[in-house]
Amino acid sequence: MVLMENIDWLNYKGLEYRDGNLFFNDVSIIELSKKYGTPIYVISEQIIREKYRTLKKVLNSEYKKNHIHYAVKANSNISILKILNTEGAFFDCTSQGEIYTCFKAGIAPERIIYTGNMFTDNDFEFAVKNDVLINLDSISQLDRLVKIYKSLGKEKKTISFRINPEFGAGHHIHDITAGKEVKFGILEHQVVEAYKRAKHFGFERFGIHQHIGSGINNPYNFEKAAEKYFSIIKKLASSLKINFEFIDFGGGLGIPYHANEKPLDLEKYKEIVVKPFKKLIYVENLGEPVFKIEPGRFLVAESCVLLTQINTIKDNGYKLFAGVDAGFNILIRPTMYGAYHHIMACNKIRGKKMLKYDIAGPICESGDILGKERELPELKEGDYLTILDTGAYGYAMSSNYNSRPRPAEILISNGQPFKIREAETFEDLLKNQIIPDHLK
Repeated sequence: MVLMENIDWLNYKGLEYRDGNLFFNDVSIIELSKKYGTPIYVISEQIIREKYRTLKKVLNSEYKKNHIHYAVKANSNISILKILNTEGAFFDCTSQGEIYTCFKAGIAPERIIYTGNMFTDNDFEFAVKNDVLINLDSISQLDRLVKIYKSLGKEKKTISFRINPEFGAGHHIHDITAGKEVKFGILEHQVVEAYKRAKHFGFERFGIHQHIGSGINNPYNFEKAAEKYFSIIKKLASSLKINFEFIDFGGGLGIPYHANEKPLDLEKYKEIVVKPFKKLIYVENLGEPVFKIEPGRFLVAESCVLLTQINTIKDNGYKLFAGVDAGFNILIRPTMYGAYHHIMACNKIRGKKMLKYDIAGPICESGDILGKERELPELKEGDYLTILDTGAYGYAMSSNYNSRPRPAEILISNGQPFKIREAETFEDLLKNQIIPDHLK
């Protein structure tokens, strides 16, 4: 735990205390909470742009022919997609809905890659009709995809396969996406057959993809997977004479959720992944394929905070609970993954005694704890708390559990707040339900 007086850490997160009140990107947290109500997600446009530009600069410094595909599943708000589109980003989608949302944000199909893992024929039809590049997850899917190209009378586009390099990493077992017992991708012994069949079916342009996990903050965790991936690419190039249009390294770039963590060392990531890639394509004479990467969390997680108000201070004689109006229906990561999100008091009073609280939501389950044993200034009912780093897999994984409406989202741009999603109402909970005549 880092003391709240750690000004450098606060500034890194876009936060600062002014006269004892917490500000996020020059906007008062307490004023936002009072204006829009809580719980509420607040997103910084500036931080999103800064994260994208930082990553782009690092990649450009080694290999300029690169595409950053934002992983839409992290946060699919249209305003966020539009921000990244204006920065020149490409996009990684995992569902028809994500593709549809990208289209609504004005993103062209040629800037999208569709990486699913259990594709239906309907998924294929949607992608083929809309000229979206498909990244296949198994050999069996190829046969069905070819039939759909034929039935729609569409010319075969570039085809790509997702490779499972068997070396995975991630912040939780559910987020490790490589390994023999993991459902994702094609293992090495199947790879040549997959591309051989694709050539047999008439595909002439190829890409290749891997993704090993999510929330990786140690760049060395990419090393073994990258080495295996390079060996597979060499095997394909030599045995099938394939020149790849792109080589995709997936996402997984993490952020420092804990106050004592350091950010991902992007220069070290460049040394481990980008430089060996550049050497590979030179030594193996692979031309100039596009280097692709698919960050989600890295670009948006730190751009957003969740504001919540304390409604109950409970001392059961054993421990203190601070009950708040945000539960795991709003932010499920602590309950689902045991994930840590730093929690801060919005009004810091110097010299106020520090106490340990479990920050508990209102959901009717014991697992609805947003933070355990958090040391905070003595709290009282009516105070506000800020939960950090909620821009990735926060609203995107929220639900109406316990019949609770989901909150609004606010975008801060140049110090001004803009509502970019209305809070749901009770009517929204019921609007798609249909009562049969015999129950009316």
